[in-house]
Amino acid sequence: MKAAMVLVVDDNPVNLKLASDVLEFAGYQVLRAADANEALALIGRTPPDLILMDIALPGMDGLSLTRQLKADPATRGIRVAALTAFAMKGDDQKAMAAGCDGYITKPIDTRRLPEQVAGIICRTGENREGRP
Repeated sequence: MKAAMVLVVDDNPVNLKLASDVLEFAGYQVLRAADANEALALIGRTPPDLILMDIALPGMDGLSLTRQLKADPATRGIRVAALTAFAMKGDDQKAMAAGCDGYITKPIDTRRLPEQVAGIICRTGENREGRP
């Protein structure tokens, strides 16, 4: 069985490395991007099963990129989880309204991250096209 592919998008090199290393250790294939443009290039070449999307990115922010991906038939089936340190009341609803399929707060809990990722990838038993 092929390991799920996760794209981690974070402009903070420490956060990018930590999340990527934890997921690689758990058996996921991991792609890394430091901004929206780099993420779009990777998605165009190799669509991931899940994107862990930092909200506060330079240039295009994570929620804008999520809206763009969810509006495009070619990428709307890719699951996206907001990954943010801005865990204010209502932020999770803003992320879901933008099209996110999950919400993970920073600092990440390295013991729970693989389980959180698996839960989002497998949520409701749907495949990437949104069909059961």
